[in-house]
Amino acid sequence: MTDARLDLDRDSAGVGLVTLVLALVELLRQLLERQALRRLDQGDLTAAQVEELGLTLLALQRRMAELREHFGLTQEDLNLVLGPLGPLLAE
Repeated sequence: MTDARLDLDRDSAGVGLVTLVLALVELLRQLLERQALRRLDQGDLTAAQVEELGLTLLALQRRMAELREHFGLTQEDLNLVLGPLGPLLAE
């Protein structure tokens, strides 16, 4: 039996972790956006709430773009493929 060791590169492990974390944050951002649209369609929000929600979601989207750029990732990099379940993020 051979000694099979896992050879991990610290840099690639770090990028993998950042990719995973940003993918999960992006998933949550998309879910919040969908929920906001549902509430908007139902008429549950005041004009002030709509404005605040829109500004908040826009700021979060911009921050995610900054983080992707900082780590050299694209939106597609965050769309992890979950095998037979398909991609993690909505198109």
